[in-house]
Amino acid sequence: MFQVNGVSLFERRVGTGPLIVVLHGGPGAHHDYLLPQYDLLARGRALLYYDQRGGGRSPVPRDTPVGWREHVQDLDAIRGALGLDRLTLCGYSWGGLLALLYYLEHPERVARLALVSPASPTESYRRAFEAEFARRMAAPEVQAEREALRASGLRERDPEVYRKRAFELSVAGYFRDFRDATRLTPFRVTARTQDLVWQSLGEYDIRPRLRETVSRSPLPAPRIVHGSFDPIPIAGSREVAAILGTELVELPVGHCPHVEATEEFVAALDGFLPRA
Repeated sequence: MFQVNGVSLFERRVGTGPLIVVLHGGPGAHHDYLLPQYDLLARGRALLYYDQRGGGRSPVPRDTPVGWREHVQDLDAIRGALGLDRLTLCGYSWGGLLALLYYLEHPERVARLALVSPASPTESYRRAFEAEFARRMAAPEVQAEREALRASGLRERDPEVYRKRAFELSVAGYFRDFRDATRLTPFRVTARTQDLVWQSLGEYDIRPRLRETVSRSPLPAPRIVHGSFDPIPIAGSREVAAILGTELVELPVGHCPHVEATEEFVAALDGFLPRA
């Protein structure tokens, strides 16, 4: 456990070599659903995962603030606890936006940045995501599977299998082919944390500040990976890539390239992240 800023954060490390801090999505989720695929990146490098405050095995009391600034402060405190001047960050989904927010607050403390299916850089893009996700969840084939599950009697016969299937259908809209959800490690989101993070961001738009920060503290060309069929608009990542002066790696998948195209996902990051 990391003891930082008055909270306890669960951590997990795998591999040896240059350290990469992996930031999970959510907000309010936990690192487990990145496994086992992300561990494939631990060849020749060390990966450090942690459950962010208010999610997974890092619960906090209800009166503990969990806004975006607290998440950035926690990440910088982890950097200090590790004794590092700069961090290499690999952020997935909300973790990608968290990595960018950290860069905006502490540009001199970021050595390298990898963003995978990053959450949108603006509130308007986020609203577009919510509308697209709702549309996909209302698709006839997804609704038919939900009806079949409800009528199956599985909830009474085998509650564990029922819960797994219900989870798969609850995340169907993230995938190009919703059947690929069967290969995603189940996870839970702490709704309070999720809501409070987005509330703390308000009607956000990080693009102007990102342009200004890049002009002062440019990064070595970051790596951005985004699925062409991600419900999170790929246009947002294209804009971020243009601001950061890097190419966008587009994969023919939805929101979970580590599940939907594991080999291509590993290849996109393996040659970019530092290794021994």
